[in-house]
Amino acid sequence: MTEIQIGQAKRARRAYAFDDIAIVPSRRTRDPEEVSTAWQIDAYRFDLPVVAAPMDSVMSPATAIALGRHGGLGVLNLEGLWTRYEDPTTLLEEISELRGPAATRRMQEIYAQPVVPELVAARLHEIRDAGVTVAGSLSPQRTKELAKTVVDAGVDMFVIRGTTVSAEHVSSAAEPLNLKEFIYELDVPVIVGGCATYQAGLHLMRTGAAGVLVGFGGGAAHTTRSVLGVAVPMASAVADVAAARRDYLDESGGRYVHVIADGSIGRSGDLAKAIACGADAVMVGSPLARATDAPGHGFHWGAEAHHPELPRGERVEFGTVGTLEQILFGPSEVADGTMNLIGALRRSMATTGYTDLKEFQRIEVIVQ
Repeated sequence: MTEIQIGQAKRARRAYAFDDIAIVPSRRTRDPEEVSTAWQIDAYRFDLPVVAAPMDSVMSPATAIALGRHGGLGVLNLEGLWTRYEDPTTLLEEISELRGPAATRRMQEIYAQPVVPELVAARLHEIRDAGVTVAGSLSPQRTKELAKTVVDAGVDMFVIRGTTVSAEHVSSAAEPLNLKEFIYELDVPVIVGGCATYQAGLHLMRTGAAGVLVGFGGGAAHTTRSVLGVAVPMASAVADVAAARRDYLDESGGRYVHVIADGSIGRSGDLAKAIACGADAVMVGSPLARATDAPGHGFHWGAEAHHPELPRGERVEFGTVGTLEQILFGPSEVADGTMNLIGALRRSMATTGYTDLKEFQRIEVIVQ
C-alpha cells in the first residue's frame, strides 16, 4: 500500500472519507421496487440496514419502538437520561434551549445523576412489550456493572459502544473488561466498537462479537479530532475492517461478523457509500435527530458532550425536516439527502443494477 512521506521521520498512509469517493454505475440497471435492503445479524432479520445510534437526542423508548416497527433497529442508551430519571422530557427540552458556553456545564450537571438499574430494566421491558427487537447500549466502563440487569431484562442485542474500543484495554487502576470472556458467557449476540483499522477490527471479531462498529467518534456531534487529534476517514476505515471480516471468515472456518459503519453518515449518499465500501448496515445519529418526533427537538449530542472531565462533543442544532417515517421512506421535500434515506439507497442500488446489500458491496467506487 502506498505511503506518503510527510517529513523525514514520518510516513503516512493516504485514507479517504465518504466525500472523497463516488459509486460508479454498472452496465445494468433495474427498477427500485426489485431491490431488497434487508439484512440479518444472528437470528434477527431487519428490513432496513439502519441501526439508530444510542444517543439521547435520537433514541427514547418511543422512537426505538417506532424504528423497530419500520424495520430498523433502535438502540437505547442505557446510561442516558431515560435510565437516570423517571421522566426526562422536561430535561430534554431544557437541553434543547441551552445557549452559550454554560451549555456544556449544565449538561454535565444533568448527567451527573446516577443510572438507576430499575429504570434500565423498565425501559427495556417497555420496548419488549411493543413486540420489536430490544437493543441496549453500554460503554465498556459500565458493562460489567450493569450487564446482568440488562440481560435479565430480556435484551435481544447487547451493544458495547465507545469512541474507541479495543480487545486489549490495559489499566493499572481497575480490572478491565475481558471482551472475549464476557461475550462467551452471554446468551445474546453482542455488537462492539468502535474501531477504525484492520487489526483492531480483526481483534474484536476474535472476541466472538456478532457485529463490529466501525467508527472513531467522528460523527457530527463529536469533537474528538479537535480535542484528541484522533480521526480516521470512514471510507478507508470501513474498507479496512471489511477486509478483516473476509480474512476472519477464512480463519474461523466460516464465521461471518457483520460490519456496521458508525460515523460520518449524515445523508443518504453516505449510507450508500458505506455499504459500497463493505458495511452490512449503518449506525446513524444525525439523520434521525432531524425527525420532528426525535427526543432532541432538533438538537443532537452524544455522551462525549457531557463527559465530566474532558468533553469531546457538542450540541449541534440541525432543526427538523420531517417525521421519522418521512426521513426513512419519504416523500422528500428537500433535495439534500436528509429525507427518504431508504428510497435513495434503493435507487442507488437499482441504478447500479444490484438486487441486495451483499451484492452492492461489490460495486466499483472511484476516488474523486
